Amino acid sequence: DLKGLEGEIKPQQLATLVIHRANGETREVVVLLRIDTPIEVDYYKHGGILPFVLRQLLAA
Repeated sequence: DLKGLEGEIKPQQLATLVIHRANGETREVVVLLRIDTPIEVDYYKHGGILPFVLRQLLAA
């Protein structure tokens, strides 16, 4: 699971990765999101670059 993505997502944001192991153990690790630019945030919100571009074309 990823925690810390609630609300607004920003480039280079920190999030927490929750690792669930088969034995029931969990571990949390802080990670840096590799969403580096504001346009990449838009791509992420649209489900990727292709859905983003298709929505732009359909809106035109």
